[in-house]
Amino acid sequence: MDFAFDARTEELRERLLAFMDECVYPAEEDFEVQAAASGWAAPPLLEDLKEEARGRGLWNLFLPGEHGAGLTNLQYAPLAEIMGRSPRIAPVATNCAAPDTGNMEVLSMFGSDRQRKDWLEPLLRGEIRSAFAMTEPDVASSDATNIALSIVRDGSEYVVNGRKWFASGAMNPNCKIFIVMGETDPEASSHRRQSMILVPRETPGVHVKRGMHVFGYSDADHGGHAEIVFEDARVPVDNLIGEEGGGFAIAQARLGPGRIHHCMRLIGMAERAVELMCARALSRTAFGGPIARQGVVQDWIAESRVKIEQLRLLVLKTAWLMDTVGNRGAHTEIQAIKIATPREVEWILDKAIQCHGAGGVSQDFPLAGLWAGARSLRLADGPDEVHKRSLANRELKKHR
Repeated sequence: MDFAFDARTEELRERLLAFMDECVYPAEEDFEVQAAASGWAAPPLLEDLKEEARGRGLWNLFLPGEHGAGLTNLQYAPLAEIMGRSPRIAPVATNCAAPDTGNMEVLSMFGSDRQRKDWLEPLLRGEIRSAFAMTEPDVASSDATNIALSIVRDGSEYVVNGRKWFASGAMNPNCKIFIVMGETDPEASSHRRQSMILVPRETPGVHVKRGMHVFGYSDADHGGHAEIVFEDARVPVDNLIGEEGGGFAIAQARLGPGRIHHCMRLIGMAERAVELMCARALSRTAFGGPIARQGVVQDWIAESRVKIEQLRLLVLKTAWLMDTVGNRGAHTEIQAIKIATPREVEWILDKAIQCHGAGGVSQDFPLAGLWAGARSLRLADGPDEVHKRSLANRELKKHR
């Protein structure tokens, strides 16, 4: 493998690093103040940052092909890592934030011409936000074949009934469209029962009940997470994405890139944590000297560097495989990074928090919020245990 960045990646890295230094980091303090006062709406300063990012050519970098910047996964990886250093601001400012990223990928790959015009184009322009509704409170949604929300055809319409929660993005007032996964044929084989459908927020029968907090955080800048009840919500037949029974396959196509994007950003979070840990260790004195002299603190710093370098190599290999042999060919590596990266970055953040003492769990440093994000990603897009089960079965299959 060639570990050097190509010319385009290097140019975009320099541009993005400048944007972070000049615009994103200086906005973090005001962002927190606005976020506390904005409820579920995005802090107003994000709109100015979005305009700035667009003007600098830092827009839709995540999306390959005609609809996005045309970058490969390998080119996007170091850019997403940089965004991960300020994950509440940078991904939104560059229109590279979940769940919109995954929803745009679904619409670009599987959407009809009308669906792309009505929903993909305004999402690409950053004019609206979207939500992804898959997880349900009454079933173990880590097994997607359990999905129970019903999507029943009635003439020229589908009738949607059921309950979702942790529907990512749905609390944002600017969220105009939901991608909803549900069951269209209970009698089909387990992986052909589900379909995905577009449900506009204003559809009668759609009730956004409440926002779900994650470790006490609203995650409002990314649109929050909602509990939603669908009661005889009717949408046109042509709101179906792809074909009936194709929902499970679409979900897998959506979640692969989403998983690696999370892992790319997590590495940036870890890098920032190490920077903060080193600065704290050198500036704080205990027992007659800086705490950087303490062997346990040195151990944390050394182990953190080793973990970051290992994770980055595995993520880059996965990105390269996705580019060269496709998502299916990189399935093992995607699961490996999804298992390893949130877990190890959580460990790094925990040590950075410990190094900061009481400050580490306070609002004066970003570490507590970063920790909550990393810990949440051990559940999002499939919990650790499901990925381990699948990965182990793949290994065992080689020997059966």
